[in-house]
Amino acid sequence: MKESTTELQKKIKKCLDKERYRHTLGVAYTASALAMRYGEDTEKAFIAGLLHDCAKCIPNDEKYRMCEEYGISLSKSEQEIPSLVHAKLGAYLARERYGIEDEDIISSVRTHTTGEPAMSLLQKIIFTADYIEPNRSEAPNLAVVRQEAFEDLDSGVYRILSDTLKYLDRKGGKIDPMTKETYEYYKKRREG
Repeated sequence: MKESTTELQKKIKKCLDKERYRHTLGVAYTASALAMRYGEDTEKAFIAGLLHDCAKCIPNDEKYRMCEEYGISLSKSEQEIPSLVHAKLGAYLARERYGIEDEDIISSVRTHTTGEPAMSLLQKIIFTADYIEPNRSEAPNLAVVRQEAFEDLDSGVYRILSDTLKYLDRKGGKIDPMTKETYEYYKKRREG
C-alpha cells in the first residue's frame, strides 16, 4: 500500500536539517500551485517537491560512497561538483528508500538541479519550484521569475537557466554541461 504524503513528509523531515526542510516544504507547496496552474497532478507535484532534496543533507563523501555502492554513474562534472550529486542519489533513494514507482516523480528529482532538454511538465514544475519557492531570497530577478513561472512555464525555465549561467559565469563557478545543453534547448524553443 502506498504511504500517505503525511507519512512521507515525516520521513523526509528526519533526513533534513531545519532550513532544508523549510525549503523542501516551500518547493512542495509551490510545485502544487504550479501543478494547479498547468493541469498537472497536484499530489505528484507535492511528492516530487518533498523528495527533490532528500539526499541533500548527506555529507559529500558519503554521497559519493553511496553512488559507488549503488552503481549510480556520475558524469565528469558531477564528480567535480559535489552539489550536483544529490539529484541522482535522491532519485535513487526516492525509489529504493521511499518506495516511489512513478517514473515522472523520479526523473523530476533527478533533473531538478540541472534540468534536461525536453523536460516533462512535472520536471519543469519541480525545476522551477526549487528556484522560486517563497523561502528563496537571493536569486537574481526572483520577482520577475516568480511571475513569469505562472504565466509561461517554459519562459520561466529559460529565465532560470539564463540567470543561473550568468551567475555561475560571473562567480567563476563550474558549469555543468547539462545545464548549458538545457539552456540551449529552451533558448531554441523560445526563438523558434
